Amino acid sequence: MRILVVEDERRLAELLKDGLTREGFAVDLAHDGHEGLWMATEQPYDVIVLDVMLPGLHGYALCARLREAGNWTPILMLTAKDGEYDEAEALDTGADDYLSKPFSYVVLLARLRALVRRGARERPAVLAVGDLRIDPAGLRCSRGDVQIALTPKEFAILHCLARRAGEVVAKSELLARAWDFAFDGDSNVVEVYISALRRKIDKPFGRATLTTVRGAGYRLEG
Repeated sequence: MRILVVEDERRLAELLKDGLTREGFAVDLAHDGHEGLWMATEQPYDVIVLDVMLPGLHGYALCARLREAGNWTPILMLTAKDGEYDEAEALDTGADDYLSKPFSYVVLLARLRALVRRGARERPAVLAVGDLRIDPAGLRCSRGDVQIALTPKEFAILHCLARRAGEVVAKSELLARAWDFAFDGDSNVVEVYISALRRKIDKPFGRATLTTVRGAGYRLEG
């Protein structure tokens, strides 16, 4: 899952990125409102963590612009302010949740997971492709009654394929969903993870549901 953190306190932003990356998220950072708005409109995200007090464009305005443009990515607002009017303004401009600084990282993580669950309004919280089950909020995968252990990157790629089950998903899209905005490594890394996924979700079960469409991408079928 991919998160955009829009936070001008660079030390806090880096700490959040480090922590969330360890939890399996792909994290992009923006340090002012205009940069955050551009990134939020140019790339798909599962959740946006948005500070209120930002240079250039404050968080309330950024949130309002996204909602006016029809972008309903779940937003968790962070602010040093505290009080019912600040919370009301955050929610009135379209934020989904609100957390005052200083905050508990454990609470932040729990709220982000809740937003991921709530954000999937058009699709079930647990994705089903045949007897394969993918739980994005719990980062769990199973086939039938058998639990399958996946690395964070393997899960991110499988989650993307499951959301588009039956369709061909390009390698570039898998890169965009599973790696952060600044990734400039070899795109063939996707093939390595696809091979690893086949060894885990298909081979032990005598299946061939994850296929390569030569020159186009990959497809997950039930």
